[in-house]
Amino acid sequence: MDKKQPHPLFKLATELGPLLIFFFANAKANLFVATGAFMVAVVVAMVASWVVTRHVPIMTIVTAIVVIVFGTLTLVLHDETFIKMKPTIVYALFAGVLGGGLLFGRSFIAIMFDQMFNLTPRGWRTLTLRWACWFFSMAVLNEIIWRTQSTDFWVNFKVFGMVPLTMLFAVTQMPLIKRYHLEPATLEQSEAEAGDVTKG
Repeated sequence: MDKKQPHPLFKLATELGPLLIFFFANAKANLFVATGAFMVAVVVAMVASWVVTRHVPIMTIVTAIVVIVFGTLTLVLHDETFIKMKPTIVYALFAGVLGGGLLFGRSFIAIMFDQMFNLTPRGWRTLTLRWACWFFSMAVLNEIIWRTQSTDFWVNFKVFGMVPLTMLFAVTQMPLIKRYHLEPATLEQSEAEAGDVTKG
């Protein structure tokens, strides 16, 4: 089925809602309660996205799987380490996918972010490399934060640090996207060449 374009506020709610629930549950109770609430919220957000748009972004699916797996380990083993490592795993996975794609001459940015960019081969390579480096840096940063700071500090940083920083980084990539943007001759050509970094 064709996916529908959701309202920006709905998209924002499904993406940030689970994180805010995680934050408030931790503030009112503890990390284990917050982890359970986070798992439920992530699943609800995916269901809501499917009901409204008949589509769930690939990043949301991957993140949800990791949340459920590591959240379950956290609750079953009663060990905070697993949920704290979740961002590291997600960011490292995304970095690996993007970096690995470049080795095979492909960019998976459009698929990962559920968007279609029409860029020159150099534009694809540069944008992909930047995001791969960013995700790797965030994985390292998460490891440093949770291993050296308190649980509350880590939760606050996860919600109010990682998300704004990633949004800011995305905004800083707009000049590059505009610089290497191409208008495809046809829609078929755009779909066929999207992400191809082997030309040029």
